[in-house]
Parts: sequence; structure tokens; C-alpha cells
Amino acid sequence: MTQFTLADLGWTARLASSAAAEPGVPARINAVSRDRLEALTATGPATLTVPGHYSTGDFAVGDWVLHDPETSRVLTLLERSTLLQRRAAGSGAAPQLIAANVDTLGIVSSCNADFNLARLERYLALAATAGCLPLVILTKADACDDPDDFRHRAEALSPLVAAITLNARDPEQIALLDPWCKGGQTLALLGSSGVGKTTLANALTGRTDATQDIREDDAKGRHTTTARAMWRTRAGGWLIDTPGIRELQLTDAADGIDSVFAELLELAAQCRFADCSHDGEPGCAIGAAVESGKLDPARIARWQKLQREDARNSETLAESRARSRSLGKLHRTGKARGRDKRGV
Repeated sequence: MTQFTLADLGWTARLASSAAAEPGVPARINAVSRDRLEALTATGPATLTVPGHYSTGDFAVGDWVLHDPETSRVLTLLERSTLLQRRAAGSGAAPQLIAANVDTLGIVSSCNADFNLARLERYLALAATAGCLPLVILTKADACDDPDDFRHRAEALSPLVAAITLNARDPEQIALLDPWCKGGQTLALLGSSGVGKTTLANALTGRTDATQDIREDDAKGRHTTTARAMWRTRAGGWLIDTPGIRELQLTDAADGIDSVFAELLELAAQCRFADCSHDGEPGCAIGAAVESGKLDPARIARWQKLQREDARNSETLAESRARSRSLGKLHRTGKARGRDKRGV
């Protein structure tokens, strides 16, 4: 059984200060199940249960907790340094936790038809909102005539972006990722299916999870990772692997979106009207930049789409219900008026 020190697991002075006045022994969550948490401690693996006022859905892979070794029960969830989350599927407003205490978010795409600027911007906004360092990892560089073109296009999206191209089956190129996943550092991988994420995770950790071929017509594949989990990397850090994401809905991500589209915010501040919608108003600085060829109108459209989506998804559950009740009342009133006009 491999044992790790707390420093090996990513324990920091901030965490030590947070835990100083609390009872319990530190543990880091490396897998979340429906009824329990799997964790790593300085004395070995542990299976933990949660108190009644929590559910396992309140915890994320990468979380730090304090637990009672006698009862294997979680006592305290320690404050997170970073938190990756998205809006859960369905009509509810609750967020779905992806990973916590991640130092670097590895946004995995590939040098083929999967490469998509709008999707990259969405992931970059997620990273900025969470407080993670973004790293765009472009796989399948060996099967591309000009991988640097993909890298340059990714890096042009934001000054926050660092991007690298690699062949995930080449050990020497995989070593390029060591600075982001060594010495207790945590790297999380997010991306759609078929981009080589499982191959990348296997190479970083020494695991042998099965991979799936991709379809040649659209560069898409099937999910091979089925649950989030945290694994030790060959370089001495940690990797949080996640299932391929088909849809990433942002929530409470306004600051992250602003960070990714910072140049548009600077231009918008120069518009004649403070409430300019950038849709043909006189004195619109963004419109002037488009007309002069300095700005791609497609980037403006992507920016505005993310802003609308975030505003909609960031409604609290109470606001969403209130809006539904209001619409229902309006609908009932309209029907009643229709009956009155017909003399019914």
C-alpha cells in the first residue's frame, strides 16, 4: 500500500491554518460515490461517510476534509482554493461540482475537426471563474500538417492562455506537462470525447484504461472515462480525470467571461452610451472596430451568447420558480381574458 505525506497530497499552509482550530484528521477526496467518499490520508486510503446535513453531491474530487478516523465520518469540509462547476443538466438551477483545489485546468482539444474556438472560450471562462490556471492541450499533433497554427489560434483567444501541442503516445512529449502535475500540484483534464484525453491520462499516470477509436468524419468519439477520479502522476503530482463533456453550461461565470473577453470590455467602455448593445447604435466602439477590420464579429457574437447564457443560468432557484409562477399567472390571465371576449 502506497502512503503519502500531506504535502504529497497537496496540503498547503492555507489549509493548515484553516484546519488548526477544527477537530479531525485531514483527508483528500479522490472519488465520490452515491453513498460514500473515497479519500487519501497520510496513513493510507479511507472510505468516508457524510453527516446527515450533507449529501455526497456536496463534495467534489480534490476536496479536503477533516474526518474522525474512529467512525470514518466527515466532520468538516475545508475551504476550497478553486472550484470547477457547471450548471447541472435539466431545469434545476443547482450547480454540478466538477473538481476542487485544482491548480491547472487542462483544456484538451485536438489538432483536427474537434478544434472549436467557441468551446475553448467556454472552457477558458470556466477556468477563470474557478481561479485555475488555464492550459490548452492540443493532442494528435503528429497527425496534423501544421500543429502550430492550432496553438497560435488558441493562444490568440486570451492573454491568459498557454497552449501546447503534443502526441499523447510519445513519452518525451508527455513530459512537457510535468511542470503542471508534480510536487503536489493538481492538474484536471476537461474536454469532449475522442480528443485523446484517456490516452493522455494513461501516459501521465501509468494507468492502462481502455481507449476508443474516433469517427473519422467528425473527429468525435465515445466516453471512456465514466467517473471523476484523482490519480497520482508519474511526476509526483495529481491528475483529476473527468468523463468527456458533451455540454458545458456556465453559471455564475460573469467575471470569468469578462477575463476571457477583456479586450471587448475595454472597447465597450469607449462606446458613447453606457447601455450600448453593440448592435448598430451610433458611437459604438465595438461596431467601429468591426468596420475597420480590427475585430471579428463572430467573437462578439460568442461573447454575447455566453453573457446571455450565464445571466439565465445564474438565476437562483427561487428566482426561477418566481418567474415560472409569474408566467403561469400571465398565461391564466390571458386565457381568462380570451374567454371574456368570446362571452364564455
